[in-house]
Formats: sequence, structure tokens, C-alpha cells
Amino acid sequence: MSNAIKHFRKICTHKYWVAKYCFKMGLYYQGIMHDMSKLSLVEFKESLKYYQGTSSPIDACKKEKGFSLAWQHHKGRNPHHYEYWTDNYDKGTTAIKMPFKYACEMLADYIAAGKAYMGEGFSWTAELEWWINKLATNPKMHPDTKEFINFCLTNLASGSISEKHLFNKHFLKGVYETTKGKEIK
Repeated sequence: MSNAIKHFRKICTHKYWVAKYCFKMGLYYQGIMHDMSKLSLVEFKESLKYYQGTSSPIDACKKEKGFSLAWQHHKGRNPHHYEYWTDNYDKGTTAIKMPFKYACEMLADYIAAGKAYMGEGFSWTAELEWWINKLATNPKMHPDTKEFINFCLTNLASGSISEKHLFNKHFLKGVYETTKGKEIK
């Protein structure tokens, strides 16, 4: 099977999982439109070149070249990425608290990537380990957004909150509103 078909299938698997979780949270439009830019020429072409099936082709490109044009395109068009919500680069970068709906979509995106790339090997514990490793890199993410994702993944991994309970939009909104900073509306 060609990389084009394999990559398209991986995109569809990822979109399926994002849609599933977004729909649980009442975010239907986001669930349907999630990551449509992956089908653009700049993103799809680079992803074909670096496709390996076990992790993001963008990460493979960055490892080889130090940057990714596909990522530059993607993060600028998809507000569910925390990098979209940064500014003031010349003075060290300011992280802005994400709007609730995009923070929820980012949560769905992270889980969907885990499910798409790990397949049957996916577990909430492994997802939490991935998150802890990500935090160790000190991402330029607003502290309240980090706290929200951390709460969700920690409680899913520990089993203290069920998937059904956590992905209730009203419950998540309450969690999100308990964070300190103000979100952009």
C-alpha cells in the first residue's frame, strides 16, 4: 500500500477519534472540521515524505531538518493547537489562555493521536506518560490550559473519573472555569 493511502487512512483514523470525543462534548462543528488543513498540498506532501505510521510525520521532518513547513501551515490554521495562542515572540513569547472550545478540541486531539498511533496499545496511563514527557519540555502553553489538560488526563489515567463523566461539556466547562486566568472569547 502506498504512503499516500496509509497517510490518508491515518488522518481519517485520527479524525474519527477527534470527532468521537468532540461529539461527546457537544462540539459537532469542530469534530467534523478538525484538521482539514492536513489535506492541503503543503501539509499532505511533506507528510508523505516523512510518513512512517508510528508517529507524526511532522516530528520526523523537524528531527531531520529542524523545522517543518507543514507544521508552520498547520498551527496557523488550527486554533486547537496551543502554539496558535502565542504572541510576543521577540520578548520571550506570551502564552494566551485558549478559549474553552479549543482547549477541549486540543484534549480530543491529543487522545486521538494516541489512539491513532498506538492502536490497541493505547491506555490512559500511556497517554498521561506522554503528557508528562511533553510538560518536561516546558511547552509555551498558558498555565491554565496546562492545568486543564493535566486534570483531564490524570483523572482518566487514575480511573477517578470515567470517560463518560469527564467528556460531559458542562462538567468540563466547570473544570475549565476553575482555572485562574481569563480566556479569550
